[in-house]
Amino acid sequence: MFDAVIFDLDGTLIDTESVALAAGMAAFGSLGTTVTSDFMHSLVGVDLPSSAKIIRSHHPDLDLDLLNSRWRAGFEAQIAKDMPLKPGVMDLLAQLSLPVAICTSTGRDGAHYKLGLAGLANAFAHVITVDDVTHAKPHPEPYLLSAARLGVNPARCVVFEDSEVGSEAAHRAGCTVVQVPDFIPSTGRFAHHIAPTLLDGARLVGII
Repeated sequence: MFDAVIFDLDGTLIDTESVALAAGMAAFGSLGTTVTSDFMHSLVGVDLPSSAKIIRSHHPDLDLDLLNSRWRAGFEAQIAKDMPLKPGVMDLLAQLSLPVAICTSTGRDGAHYKLGLAGLANAFAHVITVDDVTHAKPHPEPYLLSAARLGVNPARCVVFEDSEVGSEAAHRAGCTVVQVPDFIPSTGRFAHHIAPTLLDGARLVGII
């Protein structure tokens, strides 16, 4: 039924979203700015330029360079100590016989760094990052490029995503979308299947 499997990275394979949100709230706080959980959730799955626009729209006087520096330092210090995988990642990858790729809104250097920390550096045929595309998620370009790199039709790809932004991108590209929500519930608008875990999602679409 499928020719390839494409995975989002943060929040889907590696459990970095909670770490990023905690580091982000601490960074905002260090600059004397209090932000809500809902505001932080609006940044989930969003590329850096788009998140900068969101932050500027709410906090136009904030020093974004300093914020990002402190946010990144806090985040990197934590993941260097511990890069947690989402449940079932290694088990799923071991069972898959189809080609696999990563499609992430993270930059190239950051994506490969996180894959290395997680022990997944050599697990994927291709790693498509925000640096490889003109339009980031929720535009379909990242998933269209991922399918092209794999040499398959997007309609023959199953995608695993956690966020609405990523699920929309995959859905618009014509892929079959399995959404495994992280800490933000799914609306189901862009998912063909919603699953509590990666392994449950893989069973739903029959790839294991």
